[in-house]
Amino acid sequence: MSSETETMRRVLTSSGDTWAVVGLSGNTSRAAYGVAQVLRRFGKRVVPVHPRAETVHGEPGYAKLADVPFPVDVVDVFVNSSLAGGVADEAVAAGAKAVWFQLDVVDEAAYERTRAAGLDMVMDRCPAIEIPRLGLG
Repeated sequence: MSSETETMRRVLTSSGDTWAVVGLSGNTSRAAYGVAQVLRRFGKRVVPVHPRAETVHGEPGYAKLADVPFPVDVVDVFVNSSLAGGVADEAVAAGAKAVWFQLDVVDEAAYERTRAAGLDMVMDRCPAIEIPRLGLG
């Protein structure tokens, strides 16, 4: 098993159950909405983080990660790669255990910074794809 596979398995099974999904809004046609549904079915609490701070799947939203008033275990990032590094840095500052960059979200420098800070980091992957692929669903 590759170290990337081990990291994904660890993040999905033992990093904690509170996931902040950055970029999640009430727009049902966006990928973040569907992935949030999968994460909820997988037993995760999904906290929406989006400038509009909308309630999604019954969970109140927050405009930015720093506004979430409770600990977040994993930060799942659905923003443009040019913004993702800042979100990863916010996740480190917030005390998250892991950061997950979605498909096509790539920032090698942010990956290195996040790992150097001691967090698990997954990049350019989707938990909705990896959960069944890893036999976890």
